[in-house]
Amino acid sequence: MAKDIEVQQRLAISRVPINKQDPELRKNNWDEVFLGFDLEHARIEATRCLHCPTAPCQDACPVGNDIPGALILLEQGDVNGAAERFRETSNLPELCGRLCPQERLCEGECVVAFAIRPDSHQEPPVSIGKLEAFVTDYQRKNLGVPIPVLPEATGMKVAVVGAGPAGMAVAEELAKLGHSCTMYDAWPEPGGILLYGIPNFKLSKDVLRDKLAYLDRLGVSFVGNTWVGKDVTVDDLFNQGFNAVFVGTGAGLGGQLAIEGEEHRGIYAATEFLVRGNLRPDQLPEHMRDPLDMGKDVVVIGGGDTSMDCVRTAVRLGAERVTCVYRRTEAEMLGRTEEREHARQEGVQFQWLTIPLRFLGDDDGNVTGVECQRMELGEPDESGRRRPIPVPHSEFVIPATTVAVAIGYNADPIIKDAAPGVSTNRWNLVEVHPETYMTTRPGVFAGGDNVNGADLVVTALADGRRAAAAIHTYLESLAAPARR
Repeated sequence: MAKDIEVQQRLAISRVPINKQDPELRKNNWDEVFLGFDLEHARIEATRCLHCPTAPCQDACPVGNDIPGALILLEQGDVNGAAERFRETSNLPELCGRLCPQERLCEGECVVAFAIRPDSHQEPPVSIGKLEAFVTDYQRKNLGVPIPVLPEATGMKVAVVGAGPAGMAVAEELAKLGHSCTMYDAWPEPGGILLYGIPNFKLSKDVLRDKLAYLDRLGVSFVGNTWVGKDVTVDDLFNQGFNAVFVGTGAGLGGQLAIEGEEHRGIYAATEFLVRGNLRPDQLPEHMRDPLDMGKDVVVIGGGDTSMDCVRTAVRLGAERVTCVYRRTEAEMLGRTEEREHARQEGVQFQWLTIPLRFLGDDDGNVTGVECQRMELGEPDESGRRRPIPVPHSEFVIPATTVAVAIGYNADPIIKDAAPGVSTNRWNLVEVHPETYMTTRPGVFAGGDNVNGADLVVTALADGRRAAAAIHTYLESLAAPARR
């Protein structure tokens, strides 16, 4: 009975409002949209957690965070303990708290959202992601993230190809076990998609910089501007004395429309558009350092979170009219509702049920517009979403001085040249053992988007953690004869 009373008391607490920048203000800066909690309100929000014995929120988390355990510590005022609880299972809680689609993961399974209060009112789920970010930010800024006592060096060396979420997790976990780790990446700086794909208004780069500094203190080293497959191969890495290689190169090859006029100047793949719009020139390869010449009219083609990143970047770069073109309706979009709401608040226009037919250009080869056609929805396709069907004689033109194409990402086929002996499937995804994450070449492991296809930061992180454990076991097997 006492437990039932406590549950009802917790259900009676309304969700604490989450403060954001005003849209008219944030359109003119690159600061994070969410302003976060203060300690008092974070503790109140944590008190809404029912501490369910079955913890469906924890089951829904790809890294298995002990969410009830962390939130009860926060509720009691132990912010450092709550942060450490998240860090037990996640290498990037500050980032996942910002970037995970919690509505599809932990918060989507939160019992609070399904419970009916005595007044018949339903409240949203506990703001798990925002609380995860709060406690780990608080620790990072006020107390510092503790460096573990490192064991004696094992003498084993691991090359980590790709310095994104999966690679960062592998390097951290192996460094804590005494192994020497070097991360390689084609970009000048480490971070992968966290630096070269996520705009500043979603993730302050200070958060990422602090994480990279933490890895540096663990002894992890970084080599940039090195494209494995062009500059070096996996064979070269083994010849340099590495005992194992982890390949976490992601799925960064942007899709193409393959329509007339795609060669016009002013048409960019989403990644190039985002990095040139969000980063300093010295953080980019030399061929990407010229500033974007936006013009007044920007059109973004695509319907996922990357397309929302592009339209909102265009707004901040001063475009007067920003239009997102998507071939289905909003109901079929795969990205986060939150991101579309933010874009709409910032003045972005949407053209639903629309496909591009060709790009128009002037005599100098600059894009001037996108000729489009209206669509209607037919029967569901293999994805379960209704298939878009062209509407005859419905063509129209959207003026465009700049276009960003954000229609999905694929793995780079260069992996076949980079790692001889490593099998890939027809989508160029690396094939690995489901438990050991070892590829078809002994000593070479892989995980993240180049194994799974374009997915979430947290799923790449989860792969990295599991791969690191498998690599450690493999390295121990190599060292065993020497110990005898």
